[in-house]
Amino acid sequence: MNDPIGDMLTRIRNASLRGKSTVSTPASKLRAWVLDVLADEGYIRGYEKTTDERGHPALEISLKYYDGTSVIRELKRVSTPGRRVYLGVDEIPTVRQGLGVSIVSTSKGVMSDANARSANVGGEVLCTVF
Repeated sequence: MNDPIGDMLTRIRNASLRGKSTVSTPASKLRAWVLDVLADEGYIRGYEKTTDERGHPALEISLKYYDGTSVIRELKRVSTPGRRVYLGVDEIPTVRQGLGVSIVSTSKGVMSDANARSANVGGEVLCTVF
């Protein structure tokens, strides 16, 4: 797998379009940090660490719905392995005039765009969520 974050975002996007309540993805620290930001911003209910049928560590993600529709309307990968996108604190974009969230990997950890601005740090823009 070349892009583990892109794979996780695609799994979340596909499961939410199908109306699934949970989705599983292989575990890694970066994926868990991205899921922490999604949970803090209210886009998912949460996640827990489990193991798959072969004994490998996995993350079981609980998706969030409101009136039968997914809370996540749009989930886009910004920085890819072939084209990394690094932005300074003044250049971090707002998503849908502040209604969405950019997830940024900074020197102080993975955080939302608002937290990165308040901490005055820039970094790699991993994805945007609306």
